Amino acid sequence: MDEGLLGSDAEPPSTHHQHLSLPVLDLRSANGELGATPVAVRRDPARLARTRSRLVITPRSNDFRRRFFPEANRIDWNDWRWQLRHRLRDLRGLARVIRLSAEEEAAIRRLGDHLPVGITPYYASLIDPGDPGDPIRRMMVPVPDEFVQTPGEADDPLAEDSHMPVPGLVHRYPDRVLFLVTSFCATYCRYCTRARLVGQTGEYHFNTQQYQQALDYISEHPQIRDVLVSGGDPLTMTDDRLEWLLAALRAIPHVEFIRIGTKVPIVLPQRITTDLTGMLRRYHPLWFSLHFMHPAEITPETAHACERLADAGIPLGSQTVLARGVNDDVETMKRLVHGLLRIRVRPYYLYQCDPISGSRHFRTSIEKGLEIIAGLRGYTTGYACPTFVVDAPGGGGKIALGAQNVVGRDGDDVLLRNWEGKTFRYPDPVSRTG
Repeated sequence: MDEGLLGSDAEPPSTHHQHLSLPVLDLRSANGELGATPVAVRRDPARLARTRSRLVITPRSNDFRRRFFPEANRIDWNDWRWQLRHRLRDLRGLARVIRLSAEEEAAIRRLGDHLPVGITPYYASLIDPGDPGDPIRRMMVPVPDEFVQTPGEADDPLAEDSHMPVPGLVHRYPDRVLFLVTSFCATYCRYCTRARLVGQTGEYHFNTQQYQQALDYISEHPQIRDVLVSGGDPLTMTDDRLEWLLAALRAIPHVEFIRIGTKVPIVLPQRITTDLTGMLRRYHPLWFSLHFMHPAEITPETAHACERLADAGIPLGSQTVLARGVNDDVETMKRLVHGLLRIRVRPYYLYQCDPISGSRHFRTSIEKGLEIIAGLRGYTTGYACPTFVVDAPGGGGKIALGAQNVVGRDGDDVLLRNWEGKTFRYPDPVSRTG
């Protein structure tokens, strides 16, 4: 059977797969809502458990597989390592599935040791091959603007390298550190803050000696209670290697909780296997910071991946970058944050795009970000409203920005402006507050 939405959750240790006959079940509701559970499944808990134990393949993904990877069966497609091995990585691979413009072709030919191209087949299936303005295509396919450095831009605008007491560990805030455990990503976003670092190692790079230096530093600094594991993307490592890191961190008494920063559930949802989530359960409290950018990324596949993580007890938050031509209008952002809540992901941060070298074509004005936040606050649930932040160039850290809601003071009253622009008084006597 080759139709429907269900695929194998097999995670074979080699490229030799056991071919299974899989049941067919459409996971769309009667109205076509993505990620919804059909009534028939809701009525049968046992069937629902079986459904959730398998990964999802939508008709769109299936059609893409048949057209561009006819040699791959459904089990191959749902093997995350197959997805990594078959990423689109060069002009030939991209031109096979996308009608590239002359400017895109020129940029790809010019890359050299610049940030490489890497797009998983699954994520490539979401791109409109004929639309140069497609938001996912805009985030993934190089253009000549990448090679133009404008004033204020830098390769390391956040000064991460100067805040590394040991290689791969950024200690900027008093009680938390950023642990860069790999420079490999499943896909390479063209606006990447760490474009200077990522794409420089193989898929399974694992530097035990460097990790041990970082672990020793964390152990020797008891004020560190929070560790953000990032890269690159930590979920591109195998389960055993990732578990080695998590176990080592969890063995440090003063590390209270661990966060993992990842875009894998969005670009490689096949990676979120039951084996992975079973392993992650052992290292709570564990939080995930996901990188959603556009409503088109919220598919049945990503919804299923996020469901597995949430069911494993992992709180999920999205850190979205405001990018011109991708998500820089209120309506698109509202569809994104509403879609995130439906798949149990809390919109957490909306980042002003960092001024990395060659990022001018992605960056919007600060005013645009404030406009989007104003278009969300009060017009939808507070859970759907992320905090708009600028990560200050030069290592100043995150600075939250918002509309100026405090108008001023009139005697013992503070004057406040609400989401509609109306002014209200709040009693706040100076004599009581000092």
